[in-house]
Amino acid sequence: MSSQINNTFITFITAPTSTNLYITRKLNNMEEARMIKEERNDWTKVYHKMLKGLEAMIDVQKQVKNMMKIAEEANTIMTEIKGSILKASSSN
Repeated sequence: MSSQINNTFITFITAPTSTNLYITRKLNNMEEARMIKEERNDWTKVYHKMLKGLEAMIDVQKQVKNMMKIAEEANTIMTEIKGSILKASSSN
């Protein structure tokens, strides 16, 4: 008879703390929702990091484009100066 009491006691301890399945299911859903939220936050961080990287690349491309315009203008000015010098030297 003592073994029956021990088995009953063990069964009682291992039984779920809530006999209401709705509460157990609700707690599991809350845990799942927390995990989904953490995963979403992680992906949001990755997304924002990627956006910052893309913005930095766009800024570099704009700077390179501006430098190319300045180099073209300098080349045009130097060509005009060369032409002026050749005209002046051929006139004398």
